[in-house]
Amino acid sequence: MRRVTRLRWGLSVLLALGTCTLGLLPVDTATAQPSSSRPLSPGLVTAMQRDLGLTASQARTRGERETAAAELAPRAERAAGRTFGGSWYDAAHGTLVVGVTDTGTAAADAVRATGATVVRVAHSARTLDAAKAALDDNATSDGAPTAVRSWHVDPRTSSLVAEVRKGAEHSAAVTEFLAPAREAGLLTVHTSAAAQTPRTFSAGTVGGDPYYINGNTRCSIGFSVVGGFVSAGHCGSAGSSVAGWDGSAMGTFAGSSFPGNDYSYIRIGNGWWTVPVVLGWGTVSDVLVRGSAVAPVGSSICRSGSTTHWHCGTVLTQNETVNYSQGSVYGLTGTSVCAEPGDSGGSFITGDQAQGVTSGGWGNCTSGGQTWFQPVNEILSTYGLTLVTA
Repeated sequence: MRRVTRLRWGLSVLLALGTCTLGLLPVDTATAQPSSSRPLSPGLVTAMQRDLGLTASQARTRGERETAAAELAPRAERAAGRTFGGSWYDAAHGTLVVGVTDTGTAAADAVRATGATVVRVAHSARTLDAAKAALDDNATSDGAPTAVRSWHVDPRTSSLVAEVRKGAEHSAAVTEFLAPAREAGLLTVHTSAAAQTPRTFSAGTVGGDPYYINGNTRCSIGFSVVGGFVSAGHCGSAGSSVAGWDGSAMGTFAGSSFPGNDYSYIRIGNGWWTVPVVLGWGTVSDVLVRGSAVAPVGSSICRSGSTTHWHCGTVLTQNETVNYSQGSVYGLTGTSVCAEPGDSGGSFITGDQAQGVTSGGWGNCTSGGQTWFQPVNEILSTYGLTLVTA
């Protein structure tokens, strides 16, 4: 099949391992861990040069440092304990930064001992997460005003940030919705006239390398898991039939959730198999997937989708609630990467670590925009899946 040629040298190895899916994107495993000594894929280097304005040497160095930061982050958080205020990757200095509520404690010293940079923040992650959870509860029970595009905890400013359409920030509905966070002294409001209302990125049937749902909707594969692949929930409901890029029967949606979440699990058969590969679409080399270690805020990240193929950017937010027209979706990760209809469900990857599946956003890949993804580890945990890795 046409996709087989794109796997080139890696295919024989993958077949020997018994871990291939016909032409689709890989997912992530909690067991495979990144290694800062492993070289960055040439495809990612090329894409980072194009989209982040880096030289090849700078892209490789950044990739190595981001891998090290991702490995360090869980250990540094444990060391901080109750003083933990969040962490992020500082691209300017190539280091992991950890916020703590008191820099003069034994916990802060323990964080420094891990090699992370320590800074003081006003609020603990526990306090900020609780404030965000309160807004999430309000959105679930009463709905969020359409003028409130999204909300998330920003560890760098130690605040709960709400993205609001410019001119609507003082409206009664917005003021009432955001009141709990404002009264707690935790709220920061960002307004923008340019930012559009987030939308999902599914599309009608067009040519390319998609998968098709019930014959009339196109989405993109996220990552291969044992038994199938994961993608976005808004692409199809449980029981929906799926055809591959060549129109042949592929499988069915075994599970799907949207809104609230935006993830799905498609169980495959009919001769299709799984590979731990994210397609480069001939623009960059295909990328092997080796795990699913979470990239900190500030890290570079790239996306593969069936409409716009490869694009890169940075991780802007984590655990963000996005207010789509169909309802709020919780726990998404925000990025500066663009996407367009048909890219829904496609894979987000940093280095060789799977990050998540494309949910939605605003803008396009001509004028720019923003895209959110559903973290892959939550999908694996929800459905009890194992990521296929190299």
